[in-house]
Amino acid sequence: MTAPALLPLSGRRIPSVVSGASSLAHHRATLRLSEKFILLLILSAFITLCFGAFFFLPDSSKHKRFDLGLEDVLIPHIDPNIQGRHPGLAVIHGQGDHDEHRHREEEESLRRKIRAAHEQALQEAKEKLRKSHQELRAEIQTEKNRMAQDLHMKEAAAPPLSPVPMPRLVGINDGDPGDPEVKEKRDKIREMMKHAWDSYRQYGWGHNELKPLAKKGHSTNIFGNSQMGATIVDALDTLYMMGLHDEFKDGQAWIEENLDFSVNAEVSVFEVNIRFIGGLLAAYYLSGQEVFKVKAVQLAEKLLPAFNTPTGIPWAMVNLKSGVGRNWGWASAGSSILAEFGTLHMEFVHLTYLSGNPNFYQKVMHIRKLLAKLDRPNGLYPNYLNPRTGRWGQHHTSVGGLGDSFYEYLLKAWLMSDRTDKEARKTYDDAIEAIERHLIRKSSGGLTFIGEWKNGHLERKMGHLTCFAGGMFALGADGSPNDKAGHYLRQYLLKLGPEAFKFDSGLEAVAIRQNEKYYILRPEVIETYWYMWRFTHDPKYRQWGWEAAEAINKHCRVSGGFSGVKDVYSSSPAYDDVQQSFFLAETLKYLYLLFSSDDLLPLDSWVFNTEAHPLPVLHLVNLTLPGSQQ
Repeated sequence: MTAPALLPLSGRRIPSVVSGASSLAHHRATLRLSEKFILLLILSAFITLCFGAFFFLPDSSKHKRFDLGLEDVLIPHIDPNIQGRHPGLAVIHGQGDHDEHRHREEEESLRRKIRAAHEQALQEAKEKLRKSHQELRAEIQTEKNRMAQDLHMKEAAAPPLSPVPMPRLVGINDGDPGDPEVKEKRDKIREMMKHAWDSYRQYGWGHNELKPLAKKGHSTNIFGNSQMGATIVDALDTLYMMGLHDEFKDGQAWIEENLDFSVNAEVSVFEVNIRFIGGLLAAYYLSGQEVFKVKAVQLAEKLLPAFNTPTGIPWAMVNLKSGVGRNWGWASAGSSILAEFGTLHMEFVHLTYLSGNPNFYQKVMHIRKLLAKLDRPNGLYPNYLNPRTGRWGQHHTSVGGLGDSFYEYLLKAWLMSDRTDKEARKTYDDAIEAIERHLIRKSSGGLTFIGEWKNGHLERKMGHLTCFAGGMFALGADGSPNDKAGHYLRQYLLKLGPEAFKFDSGLEAVAIRQNEKYYILRPEVIETYWYMWRFTHDPKYRQWGWEAAEAINKHCRVSGGFSGVKDVYSSSPAYDDVQQSFFLAETLKYLYLLFSSDDLLPLDSWVFNTEAHPLPVLHLVNLTLPGSQQ
């Protein structure tokens, strides 16, 4: 009952080779210094040339940027009434009647300042090159320490967040199922969580994730080169709801003392939002500990520079220190990804509610407005959107990877608003109608599946990530148009399958390629079982969930934690040696909820983000969010 998955990319470090001959090392160092000096001279000349050329470039106001029809929804710092304007550049216009002599004097004054600054920089560079390697390293370390200290002092001096009314919190209790047999199964899930946490605590503490066979820390490129304790933040709310309060306090202490967002690390905006911000917000709402709210807002502010694009669609990655953003190299034509920029709404609305900063709310509402203006082929949302041009990339639509949580967050925005966000609900219903018309099919064996649309053709392939859709359709059944509740509850029930599987050429949900046979402790099928249990109380969902739990415990458990497996069709599969943070945040949480009573985090009071972090419904009837227009 388990399913395979693709392994995340991980960074590789190339060890440096140090020569054993000191004289040769000294000679090479001397050559390197000479080369550096020459390079500095060339660089300084190039900079001077660039500054000089700047004054002789034609007036950019004469060049019209081509019209996308998006000016009224572009990010606020772009003035749509000024043609030729580009973000970040000051355009000088309307000064043709100024005195030409004064203009030349101003230019000459500026050139003198540039020459003086250039000569000063060159002199400083010469002085640096005269210093030894050890002196330079000491200076760099001193400067880094000073900057870190200044940053900590600035954060400490920042005014505390203003108190806001705590949303009505219901269902933060034990959730005892009553039935001794069910309780025994729930206790087993709790023991699995404790084994996963204790192993991480012993072998990977402070690292993002754990290598349970090698018994050491692990990280992937979604967290850059930083050790931000992703497993700690991701697991906090699961620990709390399971009553593992000593473990929760250990995690809180680490966050208070070590969680630092001033690191020079390029991180995934999407992953940091759903795992870190979602995890911190959920921990705050469950425990009431102020540190989690403060850390969530501080981190979110570090993500805001990612939105500094011509369209306001954020970059996929951002450097937490410099604020520089970029997109994944493999994404279509430098595009941002639908499931990433479309999976920010829940967390950002709560950030504005808790902090009073309207920027968070305005950023996600701007994304919604921009998408509403775009044409959609067959009513479907392609997975790629270029943040520079506002145009779709490759016409590839899926409810699995690259698209999945965008649709989930449309529905959950409506639920989280206490069902007042009618725009989100309408957008969700329209999208689901197009998906049902073009992507949902039945196999020759009678199995319902959701395919992928690629360049006008349906690919009869489905990924494990798509398996969350069963729970999403059930969650959205109440309130669906034309009384489709029963239709949605019946049609989209999916059982556990491999990472990706085919429904073609006589194949029935079978993975063909080796890289589709992985299972990396994913939660999506168990998530659907839990939602279906809550809505129907059909005992088969608990039965299927228990079969999944037993399979995970049998095939994925090792002495140092839990590991994914590389081939679910093998009787003795090899391990991938990664205990994913989402295993503690999602898989074990959904299993625990499946064997708990319904009054533990009831669905009319809580909405789970796509990393299974519960956020309370905001009853906004008598409340206006900062930055909203109501």
